[in-house]
Amino acid sequence: MTRQIVLDTETTGLSAADGDRILELGCVELVHRKLTGNNLHLYINPERESHEEALRVHGITSDFLRDKPKFAECARDILDYLRGAELIIHNASFDVGFLDKELELLGLPPLAEHVAGITDTLAMAKEMYPGKRNSLDALCDRLGVDNSGRQLHGALLDAELLADVYINLTRGQDALLIMDEAGSGADGQPLSAVDLSQFALPVLAPTPEELAAHEDVLAQIDKASDGKTVWRSFSAAA
Repeated sequence: MTRQIVLDTETTGLSAADGDRILELGCVELVHRKLTGNNLHLYINPERESHEEALRVHGITSDFLRDKPKFAECARDILDYLRGAELIIHNASFDVGFLDKELELLGLPPLAEHVAGITDTLAMAKEMYPGKRNSLDALCDRLGVDNSGRQLHGALLDAELLADVYINLTRGQDALLIMDEAGSGADGQPLSAVDLSQFALPVLAPTPEELAAHEDVLAQIDKASDGKTVWRSFSAAA
């Protein structure tokens, strides 16, 4: 099973090394690139006040967090949920740094030892769109992800938006071939050649709804590439 967790945190400030803490954790589960609804959302008592700048970003007050569990009380549940998954995080060094600090305070191993891997979508975006703004909001705009409900930063909402962004960023990574160069299938077993000339394959015309859905996908891909898709280039040349 390919299990991925899209993760985001909100914190009291910008520096875990200087004592800032996590106050919200939002996680969205993907299995085979599909949302499962098995999400994790926690508000956490950080045991300290938020910096004024951070409070303006997330709007989560100390009064609201006063009766919420401390990180030590939910650490095991968090690790059980994340264990063995690939984590998808935007600007991963920030969130991982805070989670590692929380785990260190509890005498637990760092996050990387509990999960299968960590993918940074900010690094992916910088490689795909060099020289452009690659914040979550900028990527939502570029990839056609609706972020109109994002008035303040919230860990679960941001994780849900990032899941859509990640799926769009990696849309072209799905394998279209069933055979590798050595002529083996996904299980490594040899595949036998099939003479397709012996089959009379029916041709099924697409419905108007299917054509419209196809055009919508092409438009999304074209928007993500800033109009540089091959079919647009050929159309312009013609």
